[in-house]
Amino acid sequence: MNEPEGLRFRRVNRPQVITDETHEPQYKSTSTYSGKVFKVTLLTLGGFLLFPLLVVVFLLESPIQPEAFSLNEPPVMTGCFEPNLKLREAERLFEDQLVGPESIANIGDVLYTGTADGKIVKIDGRKITVLATLGNPPCGSREQEHVCGRPLGIKVGPNGTLFVADAYLGLFEVNPVTGESTLLVSTRKMVGGRRLSFVNDLDVTQDGKKVYFTDSSSRWQRRDYMSLIMEATADGRVLEYDTETKEVTVMMENLRFPNGIQLFPDEESVLVAETTMARIRRVHVAGLNKGGMDTFIDNLPGFPDNIRRSSSGGYWVAMSAVRPNPGFSMLDFLSQRPWIKKLVFKLFSQDILMKFVPRYSLVVELQDGGTCVRSFHDPHGMVAAYISEAHEHDGHLYLGSFRSPYLCKLDLSKV
Repeated sequence: MNEPEGLRFRRVNRPQVITDETHEPQYKSTSTYSGKVFKVTLLTLGGFLLFPLLVVVFLLESPIQPEAFSLNEPPVMTGCFEPNLKLREAERLFEDQLVGPESIANIGDVLYTGTADGKIVKIDGRKITVLATLGNPPCGSREQEHVCGRPLGIKVGPNGTLFVADAYLGLFEVNPVTGESTLLVSTRKMVGGRRLSFVNDLDVTQDGKKVYFTDSSSRWQRRDYMSLIMEATADGRVLEYDTETKEVTVMMENLRFPNGIQLFPDEESVLVAETTMARIRRVHVAGLNKGGMDTFIDNLPGFPDNIRRSSSGGYWVAMSAVRPNPGFSMLDFLSQRPWIKKLVFKLFSQDILMKFVPRYSLVVELQDGGTCVRSFHDPHGMVAAYISEAHEHDGHLYLGSFRSPYLCKLDLSKV
């Protein structure tokens, strides 16, 4: 009687042993195993695809050899630097009729500027005419720029002629009526053992005897300006051309991207925008301090381009990129990380990199001591983009640009 009970007990318990619960661990184990196989396969495939890319990146030589340097923490954009929208009050002129009017000069109400296609144009009212062409065609592309020429800084001399700095060809004097041009300093000329590779801006003394100009780099040309900024090499110079003796003298060297230049009223010193360092230097070119240099203003909220006199006796400084604070400044971040710069330039072209630089136009008026008087802003460059210069004439600011297809005009009475 006990045995059948035992059999019944075993028969009753046998179905309880084989239940759905016994299959669930097997199912989970299979799922976990499949997931691991998928992950390993995915990682292996990713490794096979990524490894050749890493090898190529490692073997590629970077086109730049950047130096580490330090910038102070950007100034907080308050007070005089408080953001506003005043540059958006500007009016665009001659849109799509001229490209890259970098610098502006005026004789009376007639304006003169150089454009990206190598021309010096005359603007009289609403009419644009080509005054001179310094280089040779074809023009209009980055590859042809060094042959075509690129007029940058332009100033009116004491005798009423135009002095022009062409990035690739050198210094010229141009007759504003006939357009006849005279080459004063060729970039083929060796100065201080180095060629002039990036002639940028200039200014002329009141007696016309001296022309001071910047050579932004001995290594990089204008078409590679992003490489110059990122490499941050201190190979820029300030030079003096004597119109009587025809000699060129180095006044200061070892500058990081010297850009705009403007004579002091006493003509014993010049202000020089040291773009990469976000500051303006004062270089003494005559008098007791000749050969010396000090800082006019340090730690600007942006990267300065051209400097021009204001009617109040101060200086207009144009900037096409800022160092936002609060905010993030890519150029400040990269200044002490040259290895990232090398990697970036291995992977991306200059045109692509320009798309990652936030557009922000800023014009600042400074007093003699470097104190900010007022500032005009256009966040995102909605109206005035890529500005390079602020030229004051007859109550207006004419805003030059190194790449925009227009000129801007701002009525100072409205801002």
